[in-house]
Amino acid sequence: MGRLGPTEIILILVVIILLFGAKKLPDMARSLGKSARILKSEAKAMKSDETKTGTAPTDPPTASADPDQPAPRTIQAAPGDVTSSRPVAEPTDSTTKR
Repeated sequence: MGRLGPTEIILILVVIILLFGAKKLPDMARSLGKSARILKSEAKAMKSDETKTGTAPTDPPTASADPDQPAPRTIQAAPGDVTSSRPVAEPTDSTTKR
């Protein structure tokens, strides 16, 4: 027990197709790819932020009206996909909650 042969792999694939359906599998793979891209870009951004400042950031940056500071970054799931973009900075405790 421990080694999967070709028969077992084919059986597992058939069960997966029966459970999720052939139409859902491409959508699931696409979502998984988008998630992997977002995770990779976040990791790269965190690494570049750490090397730029020398330490890990403790508080998320807040948006200010100061023209000297750059605008907050946004993360996009895919190039040109503006519907799923979100700001990187999360609201701080000083914001009012409704």
